[in-house]
Amino acid sequence: MSGLLDPRGDFKSLLTYQKAELLYDLTFYFAHTHLSRGDRTVDQMVQAARSGKQNIAEASAAAATSAETEIKLTNVAKASLIELRIDYEDYLRVRALRQWEKDSKEALCLREKSRDKALKSAWYLAIARTRPAETTANICICLLHQADYLLQRQLESLETKFLSQGGFKEKMFAARLQARNRPASGSRVSPPSSTPSTPSPPSPPRNPRKAPSQ
Repeated sequence: MSGLLDPRGDFKSLLTYQKAELLYDLTFYFAHTHLSRGDRTVDQMVQAARSGKQNIAEASAAAATSAETEIKLTNVAKASLIELRIDYEDYLRVRALRQWEKDSKEALCLREKSRDKALKSAWYLAIARTRPAETTANICICLLHQADYLLQRQLESLETKFLSQGGFKEKMFAARLQARNRPASGSRVSPPSSTPSTPSPPSPPRNPRKAPSQ
């Protein structure tokens, strides 16, 4: 094998995808529970959450043949989740609700809980169903900051990989050169003779042509 196509793992194993999927579930619940029916923000928030999740998956799928597409889609996912975070911050701001400070006891507690990878969407949704909208919005804001940090790290890793290994076109060119320089199957190349060749003796000069008799 030439190694032209990179082996790809399951995108669901990516921590960034797991965070995005959790945020989609929470946002779907939040938007349909705490926002008015017919409010355009409902669709906008759900679509932003979906865009974050789907673009991470598409980036992973595209990575086998296009590092550029992988980086671009990962950045689209990052931008979509930033848009979603602003929607949650606006929800709190226009209603004069408290947004947790970065080092508040609530934010620190959630940060500690979120390190437990065994906690899935069901745990967070159970919390959301028993807390006011203010708490759920703050939980989502904290999770969105975490997702943004992880996606930034992922982008930096992809950039480093691209600079060191190149893109798919460069790999194609290298693979073609390798295949072109490889001997054809079944062909044998004769080894050089170990006995030095003896030069042939020079040919004798031709007899000069006689002049015709008078």
